[in-house]
Amino acid sequence: MVNRLHNVPQLKERRRQKRNSLTPAEALLWKNLQRSQVGGRKFRRQHSVGPYVVDFCCPACRLAVELDGQGHFDSTRSEYDVKRMRFLEENGIRVVRFENRQVLNRLKKC
Repeated sequence: MVNRLHNVPQLKERRRQKRNSLTPAEALLWKNLQRSQVGGRKFRRQHSVGPYVVDFCCPACRLAVELDGQGHFDSTRSEYDVKRMRFLEENGIRVVRFENRQVLNRLKKC
């Protein structure tokens, strides 16, 4: 039996729900990442890695991009984020994080 790390079938519905309810910052970043606009690299939105769903992922680069809204700044959520980031890094995926306001203030609106 193959132990699947990416896009595990059990998280398919959760990924779909998250794709259909993007925050304004996620929607803006997606417009700038989709169709290989960044260095010809293909990004996926709401991509699962193991038990976690990351906001954006470039599998070829082994890179996850996470956007943090207000909910990420409480202590319970911070502990979860650390555990999640440790799992991703242990599986060879580098994680970069941005606050929603950084995306909204700095990216060109399409």
